[in-house]
Amino acid sequence: MINRLSVAGVLLMASLSLACSRGGATPRPLVVQGAMQIEVEKLSTKLEQPVVERVGDWMFWRGAIDGYPVIVSKTLKGMSNAAAATMIAVQRYQPAAVINQGTAGGHDPELRLYDIVIGSRSVNLGAFKTPFRAAGAGSQPLEWKPLNLTAEDGSAANYRGGTLAGFDADPALMATARQQMPSYAKGRVVEGVIGSSDLWNDEIDRILALHRTFGTAVEEMETASAAQVAAQMGVPFLGIRVVSDNATNGTAWDPKTSEACEDFVYQVLKAHIATLRR
Repeated sequence: MINRLSVAGVLLMASLSLACSRGGATPRPLVVQGAMQIEVEKLSTKLEQPVVERVGDWMFWRGAIDGYPVIVSKTLKGMSNAAAATMIAVQRYQPAAVINQGTAGGHDPELRLYDIVIGSRSVNLGAFKTPFRAAGAGSQPLEWKPLNLTAEDGSAANYRGGTLAGFDADPALMATARQQMPSYAKGRVVEGVIGSSDLWNDEIDRILALHRTFGTAVEEMETASAAQVAAQMGVPFLGIRVVSDNATNGTAWDPKTSEACEDFVYQVLKAHIATLRR
């Protein structure tokens, strides 16, 4: 089940165990996620003495940044994959926090390539209740009502205190990410809502309707799902996404944006590690 590809990585794990035996508790790791190889490639190479572990088709790189344990998780694409990878990581590694990051399509026409969105909240854009329509009456997706996945009564009212429900970012992680905003030089860094679903939306009217209804800055396929699992398991969570394309202003996809996001997230990780050590 587990493939260990690095003798150095085994030595790192042994050194952590030795530290624990000497009376120093091994800190709980940070988990940073990306769905595709291009979204984890750079981060995984920044780990000190990495060990690769595989659970089914999900891959995890165990290592360290500045001597602190960090795990890079390749979740694979989509809501189910992200939820499963998050649950595996939470149960297997008992992380201190989870950061989901990678590329995203723009919903806000003001966002350009390489702009980064720190997710103050994430929402599921694939959960709706449709109003009744008789046979032959057609379908009107823009009239669908958001469905609250966490409501046990099956309520379609996806509102909480007058605001569309979602999963809020951990305040401490948000504070750390805010501190890194000035260091990013490839675009703007803004705070906003990240929307997730197993859809790739290119219909401008639908994108703008989602933007109005949910307040979404960007959309992708994983963050809200990972955030939901983290919330249910009591693990601090933050989503960070870079704009890789934006249909609302005619911006085509640029895969190189993923590297810019990884660089920014790396700085967030280093800063958060410094905070945890204080």
